[in-house]
Amino acid sequence: MKEFVDPFLYNVDKLDIHGLDRFSAVAMIKNFIDNECKIEAKKIIIVHGHGEGILKNATLEYLKTDKRVLEYKLDIFNDGQTIVYLK
Repeated sequence: MKEFVDPFLYNVDKLDIHGLDRFSAVAMIKNFIDNECKIEAKKIIIVHGHGEGILKNATLEYLKTDKRVLEYKLDIFNDGQTIVYLK
């Protein structure tokens, strides 16, 4: 069975936070969302990886508190990244 890939994900800006600690990752995410809001992006991807879940949890906790985030969800095809919809 061939895996379905959303063609619109290729045109979305991505932030890869692999190898960062949770505090640096949150700072990078905040800065990335700042920049994406300036260019009026509506959809972004944050790649946090699988690992022990530290970066994933830090990412999701931050996204809960950011008022510019309309919705976010783990990618159904790759749970090592989160798809974020901005206001």
